[in-house]
Amino acid sequence: MVDFAAEGLLDGIEEAGARADRVALLEELLAEGIGLDELRQAAAEDRLVLLRVERALGQDQYTAREVAGRTDVPLELVLRHRQALGLPTPDPDELAFTDDDVDALVRLRAFMDAGLPEEGLLQATRVLGEGLARVAATVRPLVADAFLRPGDSERELSARYAAANAQLGPQLGAVMQRILNLHLRDQVRSDAIGRAELAAGRLAGGATMTVAFADLVDFTKLGQRVPVEELGAIAGRLATLASEVARSPVRLVKTIGDAAMLVSSEPAPLLGAVLAMVEAADAEGDEFPRMHAGLATGQVLGHAGDWYGSPVNLASRIATIARPGSVVVEQATREAIEAADPDGWRFSTILPRRIKGIDGSVPLFRARPAKAS
Repeated sequence: MVDFAAEGLLDGIEEAGARADRVALLEELLAEGIGLDELRQAAAEDRLVLLRVERALGQDQYTAREVAGRTDVPLELVLRHRQALGLPTPDPDELAFTDDDVDALVRLRAFMDAGLPEEGLLQATRVLGEGLARVAATVRPLVADAFLRPGDSERELSARYAAANAQLGPQLGAVMQRILNLHLRDQVRSDAIGRAELAAGRLAGGATMTVAFADLVDFTKLGQRVPVEELGAIAGRLATLASEVARSPVRLVKTIGDAAMLVSSEPAPLLGAVLAMVEAADAEGDEFPRMHAGLATGQVLGHAGDWYGSPVNLASRIATIARPGSVVVEQATREAIEAADPDGWRFSTILPRRIKGIDGSVPLFRARPAKAS
């Protein structure tokens, strides 16, 4: 019989009912194979309630050196893969890897054997790590809040969280797989492999695209006046507005706090989408910041789900110039839109501006639907 009080596992718990509940939970966890050292650490970090979920998500059983031996993946690559996921890099002889890690690295070895390049696989791993870290950060409080009841005991909550993880975990994996397949299918539809790609043995690097940035006006100042929860709700609503207008050929690339980045191979649909976003922001009412946006067209490079090139920088800087409630485009974007849809839009010249990183003044135009004139 373990004396939990002597082990320091009841420190700070004075009420008799709470102490009895803690003892019952500790006895259950011990019976499930969790050692005293792990219980002490979890108790010190207020993680006892979540310890079952943590262990269900994987137990550290292997060192990096052992994983390398089991998977035929070089030790250096095992550690680089871990780092690419955005996780701390352990000492090669530290227990830090689970059975799932071994399985993942076996698959990495299979991808390499099939001909995929090591650096490309690590880049994909970085993107997955960044994206899934955001997924985890979104799902974790959602589940935690949903299953927390006023007056819960530690034992009750530990059992409820464990049951929820067992039920919902497999469903989440299936949902993420489906979302990945949907995005892959959508992007494959826009890929083209012609004679130039066949001759070169690779896909074209650059492409002519129109890039848009839509920003919330004075979002930084707003953060000094409103609670952080309200600020988060506004950022979440921006992401929703951006996703609602992103219909093919328009694609939402990312949201970054107070801004959304969208791209399209066709500038007119992108302009329409961004104008719809600006109007939707205005319709949110006085409690929601107004929006302004900028568009630029030119050669960009797609890499790891993002886009790079001078049009990206130009669109971002134009957005900061645009007045609240307006969308501003540069010359190349205006010409491309007028060529594709000469009667759908009207443009009014605004004073040319000097923009950092651009030689000379940049001609700029406010864009509106023709029916608004």
